[in-house]
Order: sequence, then C-alpha cells, then structure tokens
Amino acid sequence: MTAKEPLIPKHGGYRKLKSFQVAQLVFDVTVRFCDRYIEKRSRTHDQMVQAARSGVQNIAEGSQASGTSKKTEIKLTNVARASLEELRLDYEDFLRQRGLPLWDRDNPRRQSLIDRRCATADAVADWVREEHGRGLRGQSGQCGQKGSSAHAYTELAANAALVLLAVACSLLDRQLAAQAAAFETEGGFTERLYRVRSEKRSSRFSSTRSTKSTPSTSD
Repeated sequence: MTAKEPLIPKHGGYRKLKSFQVAQLVFDVTVRFCDRYIEKRSRTHDQMVQAARSGVQNIAEGSQASGTSKKTEIKLTNVARASLEELRLDYEDFLRQRGLPLWDRDNPRRQSLIDRRCATADAVADWVREEHGRGLRGQSGQCGQKGSSAHAYTELAANAALVLLAVACSLLDRQLAAQAAAFETEGGFTERLYRVRSEKRSSRFSSTRSTKSTPSTSD
C-alpha cells in the first residue's frame, strides 16, 4: 500500500487479454461455421452466434467495469465463461446428431491447431483445408466419416471450433481464479475508497502536526 494509490486503478485494456483474443476468434469462426453448416433461419444458428458474441462482449464489459467494481468484473467474466460453455455444448451436439466423431484430448490434430496459433478465422480455415488434404492423401489416418469429403470438412470445422473453445474456457478459468484471489486480497472499490481516504486523512494530520511542532523564529 502506498500513499499514491489511485481511487480508480487502471482498467479496460481487454484487447490485450489472451482470453479476449481467443474468444473473438471463436466468435469469427462460429459466424462462418453457422453460415455454412446451420440453417440461417433456425433458432440454433442465432443461439450459437449470440453465445459466441456474449463471450466476447462480457470479457470486454467486465474488464471495463473492473475500475469501480471487482464484483461486476468477476460476474461478467463468469457470464462470458458460461456463454462459451453453452456454445461448446452446441458444437458437441452438432457432431453427435450427425454421427461425426468428437476428438478426444489425445488426438494429434488438437495440438496441431493449438501450435498453429491462428489469429484469424482465415488462418483456421487454412488449417482445416490442409488437414482435409492430408486426410484425402491418407497421411493422417481416419478423417471424417464414410469416406465422404463433405463429412471430413464438417468434422474438421466443428472440432477445430471446439479446440479453440477449450483454449478460451481454460484461459477464462484461470482469469476468474486470479480475479477472485485479487478480490480476496485487495477487496473492491469500497475498500479502495476507504484506504485512499484514510491515507489522505493521515497525510493531512501528519502535515498539521509537523507545522505545529516547527519552532517559530524571531529577529
């Protein structure tokens, strides 16, 4: 604690958060996925896009609110996490209902996509095309169902989104844990306001005592 502690600390800066960056990538990928594989007029299409958007928006809102309310920051970050979990279930249902495989944690394609560190939906699409080509050449074992190229693309696209979602959810879990720990240690805005006021009162009192104790001089 220092006497220079600001009442409202630095906040925002969400664009630099890895969780925000990956969630935004998930949103872009989901919009493309839904436009290609989900009937545009269906409720599922809208729900998946909105869940992806909610993940992005609530990370941003939570970061912006953190200056005056740590409770709100935690609440909105948790809403973002819940929205992405809802989206993850939608992708899993999509695969299950079409008889397509859900990759397990040991599937080498999961790590391949993570190692690619895609920053845009175009980069993810490029990875999907590359993996699809490898599958057709028989270089990566089974890729898709029933030997269908369309099924292979669908499997790759849905599982790629799930890989990115797993990364985003893991990042948000760690972010929530860090926010909770900081709140327990430092408190929220009310505690900060009390500390800042106490420090200012202490500073004024010390200044007054110093002035009174200084002996006067005369010619």
